[in-house]
Amino acid sequence: MRHAWARVPMEPPPDERAALKDQIRRLLKERHAVLVSHYYVHPDLQDLAEETGGLVSDSLEMARFGRDHAATTLVVSGVRFMGETAKILSPEKRVLMPDLDATCSLDLGCPADEFSALCDAHPDRTVVVYANTSAAVKARADWLVTSSCALDIVRALKAQGQKILWAPDRHLGAYIQRETGADMLMWNGSCIVHDEFKAFELEALKKEHPKAKVLVHPESPADVIALADAVGSTAGILKAAREMDAQEFIVATDSGMMHKLRTLNPGKVFIEAPTAGDSATCKSCAHCPWMAMNGLAGVAQVLQTLSPQVQVDPALGARARLPIDRMLAFTASQRMGQPLAALVPHIGAA
Repeated sequence: MRHAWARVPMEPPPDERAALKDQIRRLLKERHAVLVSHYYVHPDLQDLAEETGGLVSDSLEMARFGRDHAATTLVVSGVRFMGETAKILSPEKRVLMPDLDATCSLDLGCPADEFSALCDAHPDRTVVVYANTSAAVKARADWLVTSSCALDIVRALKAQGQKILWAPDRHLGAYIQRETGADMLMWNGSCIVHDEFKAFELEALKKEHPKAKVLVHPESPADVIALADAVGSTAGILKAAREMDAQEFIVATDSGMMHKLRTLNPGKVFIEAPTAGDSATCKSCAHCPWMAMNGLAGVAQVLQTLSPQVQVDPALGARARLPIDRMLAFTASQRMGQPLAALVPHIGAA
């Protein structure tokens, strides 16, 4: 596991907060830009994205929305791999981020050179990588997946008799392996947020709230997943909260999700799952430090200066786009109820 520091901006006072929001609204129009925000960033940036015609979603939908939107400039409020994915899908557009140092522990923990060596050592395996990876790692993959489509894609690959090389999240990979029975060789990575959820603390919290349903992201450890009433991606958690017959939920994912969960379900109670034991300074500290680097001031500044921009080498971006497009075609076929005849068994890592 590789770690890095994060710069978390100060919360602006109310008058400055209002002024920054007005400035961002104006600059988005002037720059012909659209703001896309992840569920894990500050609630102000989620609300502002939706207010101005942008989007709040997971990383894949953020990139797909940016690709299909008429805006010539995309402002990505999230972490770096999200900006890279947006640039890969929209190479002709200007892609801005408030801070390019906003990264991801899964990305940091899967260096492209080490991953390439593993791919070279196992040429018989289909390479499947999670979205939380660099453009260089994506360029070595046969398939990209998100937590919402990984099960279906791996299940389809297994049905074709393929063996899989999986990276980088070992918890998500193990969950998929348990569910599908696929032959999977795992990279040893994890998310610093989801890896910290504790099953013994979650069991104690369930006893305090016996009617609560437990919603868990599959990047969590297996013993935490075992306690879940529903396991799913950010979109899956939102769907479960909306559809399940319960008024109280314990949620094991980044606390940034609480804003959208509470906004969409005003009559329901959402409790953050615990990440620490009795000796810890907080019971639930589930928030990505790099997501927290996104703030109103940073978004306003990047729109004003048009810097920093996300850059991806065109040749690398073209190769990294292949597994992304393959995933998009797969999920589109599923939505339309079409047979998955276009499933490409193995293209080899370039």
